[in-house]
Amino acid sequence: MLAKKRKVEKKQKTSRQMERHLKGVANHWRIEILFLVADNKGIGMDDIAEKLGGNLKTLSEHARRLTQAGLIKKHYRSQTVAHELTPYGKKFMKFLKSFSYS
Repeated sequence: MLAKKRKVEKKQKTSRQMERHLKGVANHWRIEILFLVADNKGIGMDDIAEKLGGNLKTLSEHARRLTQAGLIKKHYRSQTVAHELTPYGKKFMKFLKSFSYS
């Protein structure tokens, strides 16, 4: 027998949830990190700091805030931490790309 597909309703985000995501990208370093992580899945903090030319501690704090905002996720691999976009991070990347050309 084939299983029936259930219609899944998308639940609208609350204002506070949207605020958390928007505040997460409210900094030029965070936007740069998002673009870099989008192009380099699994990139580590050392590589992020090197490619962006910023201070490692400063960029680590920005990456932490992006993680708190639910836009990137971290995977711990021995001594390094790999970064990649979350589904919401991917949506924000589409928005940022379209916004940057308008």
